[in-house]
Amino acid sequence: MTENIEKMRQFFVVDKGQKAMWQEPEDPYILAEQFAAEQIPDVDRAARRLIYVLDKEEPVLFEGERIAFTRTVTTIPEIFTEEEMRDLKKTHWIHEKGDVCNISVDYTKLLNQGFYAKKTELEALREEFFQRGEREKAHYLQLQIDILDHVLSLASRYQKLAEQRGNEVVAKTLLSVPAHAPQSFLEALSMFRIIHFTMWCGRNYHNTVGRFDQYIYPYLKADLDKGIHTKESALELLEEFFLTFNRDSDLYPGMQQGDNGQSLVLGGLNEDGTDSYNLLSELCLKASLELKVIDPKINLRVHEKTPLDTYILGTQLTKQGLGFPQYSNDDVVIPGLMELGYEKKDAYRYVVAACWEFIIPGTAMDIPNIEALSFTKAVSDAVMEKLEQCRSYEKFEEAVRNKINSQVEALCKQVNGVYLYPAPFLSLMMEGCCEKGIDVSLGCKYNNYGFHGTGIATAADSMAAVKKFVYEEKSTDALSLVKALKNDFESDELLCNRLRYESPKMGNDNDYVDGIAVRLLNIFADSLKGRSNDRGGIYRAGTGSAMYYIRHAENLPATPDGRRKGEGFGANYSPSLFSRCRGPVSIIQSFTKPDLKRVINGGPLTLELHDTVFRTEESCAKVAVLVKSFMDLGGHQLQLNSVNRDTMLEAQKHPENYKNLIVRVWGWSGYFVELDKEYQDHIIQRMELMLAV
Repeated sequence: MTENIEKMRQFFVVDKGQKAMWQEPEDPYILAEQFAAEQIPDVDRAARRLIYVLDKEEPVLFEGERIAFTRTVTTIPEIFTEEEMRDLKKTHWIHEKGDVCNISVDYTKLLNQGFYAKKTELEALREEFFQRGEREKAHYLQLQIDILDHVLSLASRYQKLAEQRGNEVVAKTLLSVPAHAPQSFLEALSMFRIIHFTMWCGRNYHNTVGRFDQYIYPYLKADLDKGIHTKESALELLEEFFLTFNRDSDLYPGMQQGDNGQSLVLGGLNEDGTDSYNLLSELCLKASLELKVIDPKINLRVHEKTPLDTYILGTQLTKQGLGFPQYSNDDVVIPGLMELGYEKKDAYRYVVAACWEFIIPGTAMDIPNIEALSFTKAVSDAVMEKLEQCRSYEKFEEAVRNKINSQVEALCKQVNGVYLYPAPFLSLMMEGCCEKGIDVSLGCKYNNYGFHGTGIATAADSMAAVKKFVYEEKSTDALSLVKALKNDFESDELLCNRLRYESPKMGNDNDYVDGIAVRLLNIFADSLKGRSNDRGGIYRAGTGSAMYYIRHAENLPATPDGRRKGEGFGANYSPSLFSRCRGPVSIIQSFTKPDLKRVINGGPLTLELHDTVFRTEESCAKVAVLVKSFMDLGGHQLQLNSVNRDTMLEAQKHPENYKNLIVRVWGWSGYFVELDKEYQDHIIQRMELMLAV
């Protein structure tokens, strides 16, 4: 890291000096009341809101920066009043905040043209719609043109400020982009920054970066060939670019600080079978390694032919305690997506959404995190309501199947009638939207919904315990077990300990329990097969948990695996919190037995490794081999945490001393001391399952 980058990191990430330029918050309904009074359509509201924010932005420049645009507006106003929202919710399912989010746009649709050329294209399309009498579509394109004009206006104000401040680099860059297509690595990075900045200003969030090393690499290569950059100077510029993801992130919405969806994907197979990993892929890993910041969040696409050296470089990142890269296995993901109906060319271009969900850039208005099924609730309900009537274990498993099917049925009905706020700027980068004069919020080529699947290990462990103790050993009966669970083991500590520590647990390469998990995941996939959502898409089953590993558990009664009421599940696709696993090898053997192509919405195996595991090059190489082994065995996705439990306990006591402590939360990395205590405690509890390699 150069001295200049080190100074910028200190200013933006540690000292957060940019906050001094923030404007005072304003009434979030400042526009909504006006819009309601005028009774203007939702798409006009979305466009006018974005224009309002862009015009309100005040250009700011900081010492030494070459890539401009920093947020000063702290409030993105609502477009509907509270009363209007209440009415909307009566007839529609509002996903999260209602905004288009957690998708991946095709940045090349603007990068390859520049805004002037895009405006010319839109004007021609607008005229065609107008001539055909399709005035609404013509009006929509005019709104997009207006937005581009206001982004250009803000860029012009930045350019003039750069001239006044004597920042020749920014001044020259902004004379070219975003008006014109970039002609250099710096211009491409600057234009991306402007596009990304604008998306956030429109209140679109979880704005993923996509296959950055593919669409930006040509600019880097051209500069290297011309001698404009060396690898070292390109790395320095890339590191400055990475810091831009951390400038405004305190203003971004999310479940927790750090949950902002700035997910970047590297490498992966091309459709012809060649590997797309290139020099920019490597520089991105090195930049992240040197900077040690939580954004952008690195995802690495790997496959059968990925060399061990790539895994080793990824392991060096994990060693720093960043919680990434997250690994995705092309050999499982691509055929899994194709089996769900994604075209081959699109499946090969897949990226990772905000956390882990697999999505297609530029063509998918998928909502891959629309809801979540709780495997453990299905098992718990079957135990409480049906166990006493089940004369055999097979009958009990059938009761669990019925509970999963019922839960899926309810979830599909629950998410019917989705309404999303229009996203006219984002729609400029989605296939067919401009040509059809339709906002992406109304749909795109793919319109699929994804359900997470939570508590798989707790569910499988619980069913294994029922099978062993109730049906085989008969050391307890259904009535006694149900009574103990209802009383949270209050007067039956002995049974609790037997269930918790003497029952088979997933993660030990034991087919007795692993086979149950295989069947549970197949039941989940089967229950969604053939169903269509109200947008003409399908439903995808997944193995992720997001925040549901706490939400789904907090009010759930005690379960037959020995878990007490309120205790959490393992994060994502992982052993339960009190499993005594033999080691990481047995875990990956257990968790690769299911056909993970069937649950390809995403959701990584999450392993917690003690930071001492990474102390030598040899031990780092062992971790890399472990990751590769998971992929070779048919694993779909993996993330690793390198943390020290004692360090986290100290951070809870003295947060001021641990501002840079980074952990993997569920599908994203965040600063430990900025998390709510319930998430801190869960991560600490996960550490009790720490593994040695």
